[in-house]
Amino acid sequence: MTCDADGRVPELDTAQCDTLQGSAFMDAAAQLLSMRTLFRKVEAVSLDPSRFRDYIHRLAKEL
Repeated sequence: MTCDADGRVPELDTAQCDTLQGSAFMDAAAQLLSMRTLFRKVEAVSLDPSRFRDYIHRLAKEL
């Protein structure tokens, strides 16, 4: 899924969801708010790049 929902011109913001059935473009205010909320939640629990790299290296050593 890709999202460009925080651009310089809010009226042009669009979220694109790619699925097995094709792409869906969302540009309604409620849809964008939902996508922004979802991405903020994901970012809040995501590892920063260096911690993610260390995690992957630890996993690789265990294999």
